[in-house]
Amino acid sequence: MPNLGKFLDVNKFIRMVSGKKGSVLGIDIGSSAIKVIQLGERKGKVVLENYGELALGPYAGVGVGQSVVLTKTKIKEALGDILREANISGTQAILSIPMGSALLSLIELPKVDRKQLNSMIPLEARKYIPVPVSEVMLDWWILPRPDDTVETEVVEEGKEYKKEKTEVLLAAIHNDTVEKYKDIKSVVNIPSSSFEIDIFSAIRSVVGRDNSVVMVVDMGAGTTKLAVVDFGILRMQHIINMGSQDVSITVSKMLKISIDEAEKIKREEGLNSSKKEVLNAVQIPLNHIASEINKVIANYRKKHSRPITRIVLTGGGVLLKGFSEFARTNINVPVEVGDPFSRVETPVFLKDTLKEAGPEFAVALGLAIKAIQE
Repeated sequence: MPNLGKFLDVNKFIRMVSGKKGSVLGIDIGSSAIKVIQLGERKGKVVLENYGELALGPYAGVGVGQSVVLTKTKIKEALGDILREANISGTQAILSIPMGSALLSLIELPKVDRKQLNSMIPLEARKYIPVPVSEVMLDWWILPRPDDTVETEVVEEGKEYKKEKTEVLLAAIHNDTVEKYKDIKSVVNIPSSSFEIDIFSAIRSVVGRDNSVVMVVDMGAGTTKLAVVDFGILRMQHIINMGSQDVSITVSKMLKISIDEAEKIKREEGLNSSKKEVLNAVQIPLNHIASEINKVIANYRKKHSRPITRIVLTGGGVLLKGFSEFARTNINVPVEVGDPFSRVETPVFLKDTLKEAGPEFAVALGLAIKAIQE
């Protein structure tokens, strides 16, 4: 198999790690690449043991960086290749499920005990799910608040009083999607394995315990996912059906060149290009993405009366040359680039490399951190 990705020098690093316990894996299956993180524990610290990235485009007969829809068989082939090529293994693994394959809803229910709430939620879910509840896997989280309640004015028989509410974050994933990922994870050959919606993993790796209002912007090849986190809780999510691949497509159309040539220009020049026609083409999809982000920022402040204080950039798309400067100029909130590897111990000789590559490994690292916590 050709080397279509990048991998850690495993042998060089493993010599540095002694007395490690069972390793865990975070596996992020994106639309253009698979990213895998292997973590272990050493003297009470979480240590990066291995990582790898493999482009999926060649498995569909197209170029590196392109968003593709692969068959389950091809995904399993690619996953097997990266685990073998990078010599990655572990005793527990968590795989990502795309946010676009899940339905997330924030709902309010009467404040009752947990047992009653657990029986109410599946019934209430019918209002928010467009298919029969029997066709989906449901999960939910009862959300704490700073004051631990949500109070709503209620009028009954001419008398006003306060009624406490409980907020619940509801997630629904179609059974067919669950079965697909169960089949894919068979390649990992690890009995102890599970799944998580990718945006939660990204939040874990770049937001942590921050109690302010933070927006995570995760730009992939085909989509850009927005997640607003308040007091560490996901409060709003939005998907923009445009990502880094749209930059290549626009450059290809406007310069009348092939997608592969456009992809090369995007990677080598990006927003730092000295050619006006390239800059104009690159900025068209990025201006749309920035506009959508600003709309979500405004809508959140209007609805919740709490401003978003900062934006954290993640995903391979934000590594476009000049993008962080573009974002700081065109988005109405302070912007920073996510540094997920800062949350784990890494070898000194890889510090600069990992800081640069960090945003595209945010989901995989968040998954691995969850696995090691469990």
